[in-house]
Amino acid sequence: MLRRVSADQAITSQQLSVLGSLDHGPRRMTELAAEHGVRLPTMTAQINRLERDGLVERGRDVSDARVVTAALTATGRERLAAGREQRIGFLAERFAVLTDEERAAVAAALPALDKLFTAP
Repeated sequence: MLRRVSADQAITSQQLSVLGSLDHGPRRMTELAAEHGVRLPTMTAQINRLERDGLVERGRDVSDARVVTAALTATGRERLAAGREQRIGFLAERFAVLTDEERAAVAAALPALDKLFTAP
């Protein structure tokens, strides 16, 4: 559902997800690939597109110059914020039509959903 909402964005939901992974600072390419469940060449291609579009910049790990990292650019941070804002707005509209009881049921389900979707 959220993918359909962001279909008119200039970047894909997968690219937005990668930008979100970089929100707290540079990350190793291998870490990004593992986090997103893809092989390193797939993540490299994704980072290539994001770098081409000025959303990400490559760097080197300070402790090991052989390690390639990726970091958000200012434009990437703006694009991430816009994508999040759009998704949050959509969800807020959807929650607004729920009754108080339905919202309470969703809130009660959150701990179980967190347990279900959090990696062990």
